[in-house]
Amino acid sequence: MFYSLTGKLVRNDANSCVIDVGGVAFRCTASMQTLANVGQVGQTATLYTYLSVREDALELFGFYREDELDAFRKLIAVSGVGAKVAVAILSVLTPDALALAVANGDVKAITRAQGVGAKLAQRVVLELKGKLTAPENADSALYANAPVLDSKLDEAVSALEFLGYSHQESIRAVQGVDPSGSVEDVIRKALGALS
Repeated sequence: MFYSLTGKLVRNDANSCVIDVGGVAFRCTASMQTLANVGQVGQTATLYTYLSVREDALELFGFYREDELDAFRKLIAVSGVGAKVAVAILSVLTPDALALAVANGDVKAITRAQGVGAKLAQRVVLELKGKLTAPENADSALYANAPVLDSKLDEAVSALEFLGYSHQESIRAVQGVDPSGSVEDVIRKALGALS
């Protein structure tokens, strides 16, 4: 129904953004990839959209790039993968990284997404094999570009936002931090990167 929305970005929070198009504000659930790249509040933004229709709700999903929307559509066609799980997967893997993970049978990369266990990740690999095109000259460096936001890093992003940093600044700062320490260590290192 809606192919894309272009308008003023009026809100950007932890899992959605709001775009005002001619006086009508559309709330779009989005991946961390999209939320990190959509722009600053007050700027003009474009999102490619997917309208999910269920008997009890209509939900609009927005994507910064068309290839992310395409990957989302392919993910929700997998048995057991709903729209929220597809967004979670695309929050930790770019479309290119997802294609590479599927091509290599890398179940572990897919299980980094919140709510995705090994069995579901195996089903994603099995059902999408041959349906996603990994980019030429692809290697594991693609994984480095995807924000890996587990619960510890989510907490760190929330703490940085509480301290007054924007959502995008917080995500970028956390992405560059070694997540092996405690939440406090991650926050401290992210603050160092921001200063």
